[in-house]
Amino acid sequence: MSAPPATSPLPTATHALSSRQAWMMLMALACGFTLSQAFRTIAAIMGPPLATQLSLSPQQLGLWAGAFHFSFGIMQMVMGVSLDLVGIRRTILVAFPMAVFGAALSAGASSFTQLLLGQILIGVGCAPAFLVCTLFISRYFPRDRFTAVSGLIMSLAGVGVLATATPLAWLIEASSWRWGFGVLTVCSTLAWLAIWWRVHEPAAVPDANAAADRHPSPLRALRELLGLFVLPHTAGLVAYASVAYAGFITLRGLWLGPLLVERHGFSLVQTGNVALVMTLASMASPAIFGRLDPGGARRIQWLLILSGLAVLLLGTMGLLHLAWVDVSLAVAYGLLSGYNVLQYGYVRDAYPEAMRGRALSLFTMAMFLGISLMQWASGLAASLAPGFGVEPFTAALLTMSAMLLAGALAFWKLPRAHVPAT
Repeated sequence: MSAPPATSPLPTATHALSSRQAWMMLMALACGFTLSQAFRTIAAIMGPPLATQLSLSPQQLGLWAGAFHFSFGIMQMVMGVSLDLVGIRRTILVAFPMAVFGAALSAGASSFTQLLLGQILIGVGCAPAFLVCTLFISRYFPRDRFTAVSGLIMSLAGVGVLATATPLAWLIEASSWRWGFGVLTVCSTLAWLAIWWRVHEPAAVPDANAAADRHPSPLRALRELLGLFVLPHTAGLVAYASVAYAGFITLRGLWLGPLLVERHGFSLVQTGNVALVMTLASMASPAIFGRLDPGGARRIQWLLILSGLAVLLLGTMGLLHLAWVDVSLAVAYGLLSGYNVLQYGYVRDAYPEAMRGRALSLFTMAMFLGISLMQWASGLAASLAPGFGVEPFTAALLTMSAMLLAGALAFWKLPRAHVPAT
């Protein structure tokens, strides 16, 4: 998930695209987003063979997995400004080749340093992948269809997450993890070619009223983001956003594979099957919580209660070493994961319209930097655990649970936005 850029979009195109043209271009852009989703979740299946063949510690695995989300998150503001300055086509065509190079470097990596560099390049290359989709939808689709079309693209891009479950596990068992990166390199190249071939934005007519805001400097964009912290309820939102989505991605994208393979002796394909079911549950979850959203002040209560449930699920997985419990609760966590969509509603209600874009960008940065932090911290805990007589996965899962609890407590105790009851 990502959010629209913080800065103002370029003016509306002079000539509207036909419906067919708009959909063809959007599908090409969605190819890049689909690959971004795949790269985001490869660690769960790639982790065990990488750890074995390159002798990686749990801490190194956590740092490697978190590097994607750190570089992805830190580049959100840069990509938002780039979209305003040079547009959709040039931003994605310049950025996405870094994901291709990163995947190719990873495929031939012989050391942890090369893997880490590859992961950083992939994160930078994928940083604008969903931004370009949302901005394109906002420009070339009717306003009243924005949410529906955006949701459709998010669901379609879920194919990338599905591909990193059973299909990736089968490919690695049939060949090696290098082939996994190799196939992703080829697919990323094809996605870039599809965008280069199909995406051509019409010329835009400047809006005299918005001329002063069309080309914001990076320093101005940074000042606008930092200005949000003047508002007392921003700190609690950032604390919560930093851990809520991170819990799901860290479990699905990093620890699920090693947990099932090393703790319970699952094969890679069996692990992929569990990841597949968990992913399908997570794809249905946002739509469910979107329809159940109570709105207003009750939404805040739901966010606190649901994060508490997530804390219990991870804690139980950490303490009970039972295969059926780990499988069942992993799938349950996938079904629960959609509660993150309620945060978008909270952001919308918590900030005035003029600040909403910046708030969503800060929210997105917090989410992905939080993923990086949780993956690094849980990896560090897993590496230190044997010295204290604790199973590594117990330490990792309890660390994740503690971070979720800390984020929920901060959201509860720090000032919150006053939103009307519904």
